[in-house]
Amino acid sequence: MSKSARSLFVFSIYLFVLGMILLVIPNVLLTLFGLPKTNEVWIRVVGMLVFILGFYYFSASKNEIKSFLQWTVYARTSVLFFFVVFVLLGFAPAILILFGAIDAGAALWTHLSLRSEKI
Repeated sequence: MSKSARSLFVFSIYLFVLGMILLVIPNVLLTLFGLPKTNEVWIRVVGMLVFILGFYYFSASKNEIKSFLQWTVYARTSVLFFFVVFVLLGFAPAILILFGAIDAGAALWTHLSLRSEKI
């Protein structure tokens, strides 16, 4: 497995775990980060979507789909941007930026790995 594929593989594991937590025990995570508990279905819908993204990322990493790996760099970097905007607009607490930073950091890892593999 290439370095770039490994970076996305590791990120897919993070998404699988986060997705399962949001599906099964969302209030544990929400409480841990100081967010209000909810009984709404939407947090579980987000968990399902995160889990499915994990599946795409896992599959792309295992199949070394370089174009997909590159696309995820753009998408994962944008998460930080959106989360910062949500916080600045008062839609979300600042802790949300931590999740965006994880996405951006992982995207940077993939980007640097892809760049080193072009040599």
